[in-house]
Parts: sequence; structure tokens; C-alpha cells
Amino acid sequence: MGSVLFNAFSFLQKKLKAQNIPCVNAVLDLKDGQCVKDILDALGIEPQEIEGVFVNGKIAPLDTLLHDGDRIAALPPGTPGPYRLLLGLVSSPNNESDKKSDTFKCK
Repeated sequence: MGSVLFNAFSFLQKKLKAQNIPCVNAVLDLKDGQCVKDILDALGIEPQEIEGVFVNGKIAPLDTLLHDGDRIAALPPGTPGPYRLLLGLVSSPNNESDKKSDTFKCK
């Protein structure tokens, strides 16, 4: 057992705030074996609503296993700014590897 610090951005904030779900520097309970996708599922965030997730400041897949004290940030598709390429959200506009997968490895 532990906790993680969660932040949502852009329209994800609006969606969660409308449901009275904390989404800015929110401390969320963490159970052993949980991954990023588990946290997003618990918050009602669908995979297609996410373009990138950061764990401790680095882009991470949704099946990343979480640990006590980790920091999670969720970015929706189309987050503005020229930094999407630099952050690793996309590698190029037409790269096949940038397409989302519906398969996750977490338990």
C-alpha cells in the first residue's frame, strides 16, 4: 500500500472536476501491483482520452508498474505546443508506432 501523486491536463481536468474527482496534485491510494492503467480506469479515463502519460517526469506506457511516491501526469490528445516530439509523445507525424494499442500488460 502507498500513494501516488496525480495530475491531469487540459480537457481531462475539466472532465474530472465536473465529477468532483481531484485531478491537480491529487494524492491517490496505491495498491500493490497497480499500474498506470489501473489508476486511469479508477478515475474513469479511457485509453483513447490519453495521448501520453508521464511517470516521474518520463513518458511511460500504460502498463508501467507503480510504486509508492510515484508522480503521474496524464495528457490528452492534441496537447498544444511544439514539445510533443521532444517529450516522446510522437516520433513523427506519420509513424505507425505512434498509433495506440488496446493491449495492456498490467494485472
